[in-house]
Amino acid sequence: MQLFACGVNHHTAPVAIRERVAFPPDILPRALADVTGQGTSAGRLAREAAILSTCNRTEIYCNTNEPDGVAEWLASFHGLPPREVKPYLYLLPRQDAANHAFRVASGLDSMVLGETQILGQMKQAAEKAHDAGTLGLLLNKLFQRTFSVAKEVRTATEIGSSTVSMSAAAVTLAERIFPSIAGQAVLFIGAGEMIELVATHFAARNPRRLMVVNRTIERARDLAAKFGGEAAALTNLPELLPEFDILVTSTASPLPIVGLGLVERAVKARKHRPMFMVDLAVPRDIETEVGELDDVFLYTVDDLGEVVRSGQDNRASAVTQAEAIIAARVHEFMHWMETRQAVPVIRSLRDHGERLRRHELDKAHKALQRGEDPQAVLEALSRGLLNKLLHDPSHALNQAGENERQELVRLVSRLYNLHGEN
Repeated sequence: MQLFACGVNHHTAPVAIRERVAFPPDILPRALADVTGQGTSAGRLAREAAILSTCNRTEIYCNTNEPDGVAEWLASFHGLPPREVKPYLYLLPRQDAANHAFRVASGLDSMVLGETQILGQMKQAAEKAHDAGTLGLLLNKLFQRTFSVAKEVRTATEIGSSTVSMSAAAVTLAERIFPSIAGQAVLFIGAGEMIELVATHFAARNPRRLMVVNRTIERARDLAAKFGGEAAALTNLPELLPEFDILVTSTASPLPIVGLGLVERAVKARKHRPMFMVDLAVPRDIETEVGELDDVFLYTVDDLGEVVRSGQDNRASAVTQAEAIIAARVHEFMHWMETRQAVPVIRSLRDHGERLRRHELDKAHKALQRGEDPQAVLEALSRGLLNKLLHDPSHALNQAGENERQELVRLVSRLYNLHGEN
């Protein structure tokens, strides 16, 4: 078993790169089939694979003998030359991969230290891989251990006790632009988990108006109802946008849905009153050029990260404690992996012993059928089985050279627990 993790995240790559290698939910099954050879690719790069794709990271966890091939596949699957992605890519083998997975799930590798959303996203990644048939023994064990470690870290440390969330950071930035959220109209595009989290924080400030727009109007209505807001279809966005002071968007659209022209018309209709926008999507929902408009304040997930990082110094002791827990659990996981390497040999050894047992048992049955004394048959059975089981190690010791014999003596003594016997 060869465990590897590769990918890009907010530490190694800007959002312009991350959005180009993201995996929207609808293409994940095809991607998993492709990298494991179940799809239309030329070869099988990984025996097992799971893909974690969020606004801050795209990572592939796999059981593979071709880690470089998987890394190149990540770029080529998205139609990118590998050389464009390689400078931002990390490739983590075995112990490093396990350590990384444990840290990610525990919130130690997040833009917001200790945030909890990433654990749910990792669980979804494992479920998607299971549904696609690409989660085998190794990755199933990795993810189960990962979830267990994350729970232990959050229970035993204060890593999440005073976490500043991305959602809270969005409100903080908005309050830098407007004296009070209570006097503003807030528009949310999308109806997923991230939008719900952000809407919860904005709704707590009692904005004068709150609306959710989404491609599926039913989902928009369900979410808006939780906050006493309005709902509309995404197709109504052009006429609605000028009515709102604050826009927060997070969808799975592969292309921007808020373009420069749309915002220019909205700003003009608002008579240049300022608009605050937060784009939490990767790939981005709002065209980059929108941020260049004089009356628009546009922030991305990277910008929110800068806000939340400034208040995290007081968690250093919790991080140290969490890292110690993770180090111990990584050691246990690696021990499990190493023991799995011996499974084929153990199975062969048992099969060999079973063949010897059956052979001696057949001889004993035949002797009993001939009417021989049962006591003598049992004696011959036990002696014959003993001789056959000890033949190979005894032969190896007798035939070994001087240097090899000392090592064999040590190994046989350990295998048969002969320490202290003469």
